[in-house]
Amino acid sequence: ILCVSPQGTPSTAAPKPSSLSHPARAERPHPSHAMFRRATGLLARRLISSSGSRAKPYSTDLPAAPTEDSTFVEAWKKVIPNIEPPKTPLSFMKPRPSTPPSIPSKLTVNFVLPYASELSTKEVDMVIIPATTGQMGVLPGHVATIAELKPGVLSVHEGNEVKKYFISSGFAFIHANSYADIIAIEAVPVDQIDPSLVQKGLAEFTQKLSSASTDLEKAEAQIGVEVHSALNSALTG
Repeated sequence: ILCVSPQGTPSTAAPKPSSLSHPARAERPHPSHAMFRRATGLLARRLISSSGSRAKPYSTDLPAAPTEDSTFVEAWKKVIPNIEPPKTPLSFMKPRPSTPPSIPSKLTVNFVLPYASELSTKEVDMVIIPATTGQMGVLPGHVATIAELKPGVLSVHEGNEVKKYFISSGFAFIHANSYADIIAIEAVPVDQIDPSLVQKGLAEFTQKLSSASTDLEKAEAQIGVEVHSALNSALTG
């Protein structure tokens, strides 16, 4: 670096040390970069197949494997080999059928509530579920999906017959092997709903919503209005 002295003659001055020019600091990688490289390396190793030539593709296929928790059983026998391992919830579950090579003609539906099972391995043509994103029709061969349910009508189509249930909320699990598991908090056949009680409840909660003074009262009244409005739509639609 050239500097000019008070006498006007140029002179050289050594540059001040800087962290930006320090070779050790400039070459040192950021800790997060090293962690990222290590994580991606571990992930890549797990995706490599046993042959070591290509990665395993992601899949929604469900193999027809036993539901017994083999890992738990092996660990148990290593620690307590002279005592039979206890039964786990998986021990009482049937193995899920694998994805068929071709699309089946029927959709297998399980529709359960906390206190009852409405449909158990029922083969139907189609179901229409009230998802939060809108009405969703599910046919055999539907892509694997998880859908949150809102108050509305669940329609089960079997031939020329259509069975309709009003559900309050829940989830639907659509599997790649043309199985559908529908779990609802509450459900009732639409033909068992009393229209007069629906109208009465809708008017009651509408009044509560207009006179609510706290956030809690408004939230409770809003839920009542939405549920009774959905009930009314189920009856009139």
